[in-house]
Amino acid sequence: MKDLKSQASKSTTPGKGGLTPEIQSRIGHQLRAMYDDVVRQGVPDRFAELIKKLDAQGAAPQVENDGGSNDNNNGRD
Repeated sequence: MKDLKSQASKSTTPGKGGLTPEIQSRIGHQLRAMYDDVVRQGVPDRFAELIKKLDAQGAAPQVENDGGSNDNNNGRD
């Protein structure tokens, strides 16, 4: 990063944010390289299992509570 700052200070034609297009490009390449590494790592098994469980819960029909009594006669006596 130090060489990026020194390159930016030598610039005579800064772009957006005061950085030259060359510096912006270098930063972009470095960010893409870091992001690609993270993407290649994949999803950890424990997260994949949690996602499967959440998906299964979302697919199951949910019973809504109407706020009535908790007995099983559905309001009938």
